[in-house]
Amino acid sequence: MKIRLFSFGFKYGCPEANMLLDVRFLPNPYWVPELKERSGLEEPVAAYVLASQAGREFLARLEPLLAFMLDSHRQAGREEFSCAVGCTGGRHRSVAVTEQLRRFIAKTAHGDALEVFHRDIERK
Repeated sequence: MKIRLFSFGFKYGCPEANMLLDVRFLPNPYWVPELKERSGLEEPVAAYVLASQAGREFLARLEPLLAFMLDSHRQAGREEFSCAVGCTGGRHRSVAVTEQLRRFIAKTAHGDALEVFHRDIERK
């Protein structure tokens, strides 16, 4: 199965996907001066988002759901699965979560092809 995992910013339009996650409830690095100009690809931004109480609880609940969804799509003979992760601008929270999900899927992918991209990361 081909798995497409990508981040995006809601303010630039909502994409189509099998699973769409809105992570705008997570702590926003945009409002932290030393993190504002950085991206979710960088450890300080990712830690700010993912190490928060909300971030930890969200991932603890999401990872089993995502594993179930992927297994269900495989068993149904689906050839593709796409998961879009969105925050306001597509630069911080959605990128950090997408990268964490990349690591999770890579450990459980069963030989699936994994494509990851960050649609809006370069927008200001």
